[in-house]
Amino acid sequence: MKTNKIFATAILVLGLLGTTSFAQMKEKTVEVGGAPMYPSKNIVENAVNSKDHTTLVAAVKAAGLVDVLMSDGPFTVFAPTNAAFAKLPTGTVETLLKPENIKMLQTILTYHVVAGKMNAKDIDAAIKKGNGKAIFKTVSGGTLTAWMKGKDLYITDENGNSAKVTIADVNQKNGVIHVIDTVVTPKS
Repeated sequence: MKTNKIFATAILVLGLLGTTSFAQMKEKTVEVGGAPMYPSKNIVENAVNSKDHTTLVAAVKAAGLVDVLMSDGPFTVFAPTNAAFAKLPTGTVETLLKPENIKMLQTILTYHVVAGKMNAKDIDAAIKKGNGKAIFKTVSGGTLTAWMKGKDLYITDENGNSAKVTIADVNQKNGVIHVIDTVVTPKS
């Protein structure tokens, strides 16, 4: 009788888990956009599940960067939310998504990416070493400046625009994502 109860409980648990694997259940996840981000998945596999990053995912697809962000990396991605894209002037996102603007879109998106994996503590250490600022070269060839305001981490682009990191250390199989509240842009 006891074995039957254990078996029934196991079946119920398996039914509740749906498609989540046991390995994923054990992973330390961070929730972004209402979905858990699994360290065993790559940047794209996780980002497509975040309802806060649908614009970013659409832009990555339009720019032909899916394969790059699914590669081994590692990458540090400063990922703007849908609300961050909404701060841009009206029509900007639509214009960037046009096929004739693919190079510009690729440059802006890769400006949000730094080669290597840098967790918040790594960035903080670089800021301390740099006496309050750390400069990172982006994949697009530009620079981002990281700095702290109280306990909050910010990045500033080459135009002087700053973005606050709202969720740090979203670990991925091929790097780490830091969610930001503003789209940063390279000097034009």
